[in-house]
Amino acid sequence: MRKTMYYVHQSLDGFIEGPNGEFDWAQLGPELGAYSMGLAARSDLFLYGRTVWTMMSSYWPHALDLQPDEQHVQEFAPVWLKTPKLVLSTTLDDDQSWNTSVVRRAEDLRAIKEQPGGDILITGSASVAHSLAELGLLDEYHVIVHPVVLGGGKPVHQPGAPRIELPLKESRVLDGRTVLLHHEVSPSAAS
Repeated sequence: MRKTMYYVHQSLDGFIEGPNGEFDWAQLGPELGAYSMGLAARSDLFLYGRTVWTMMSSYWPHALDLQPDEQHVQEFAPVWLKTPKLVLSTTLDDDQSWNTSVVRRAEDLRAIKEQPGGDILITGSASVAHSLAELGLLDEYHVIVHPVVLGGGKPVHQPGAPRIELPLKESRVLDGRTVLLHHEVSPSAAS
């Protein structure tokens, strides 16, 4: 069965964006870029919530024009354009560009996950990850902790979420700056 992986950047104090929605603090070095590309290579479907989809779809189709000399842009832009994308949203229209479809309910991901294929990669989209975790449909967490304290903003985990024990599969420092925490959800935690 396909795995659903949650890849998220967070501040040291546990936020995915600052008090004013800012995401200018996450820095992508070569090691982190390579790790990100490794997750993308495992995946044949990218999953987003509406907010992250809006951000991604406004940047990646034009990224090579905006930053043609950036190595990660050169590597990831073609992958992003060709990889099928799914947006979990009750408000977006279903006719999206860039090989994208819209699904209305998190529960609908169960059937998609059971289809043959590569893994499913969720980038950002804390509310999507939360919904999938509640349904037992989230298999791995790939958390990148950045050395910044934002003092508020949108938390990576929703307050009041049930406790989940997450065995640590891997941790390491990337680019001498960020810390990777890779957790796999144990079968007992996913049910």
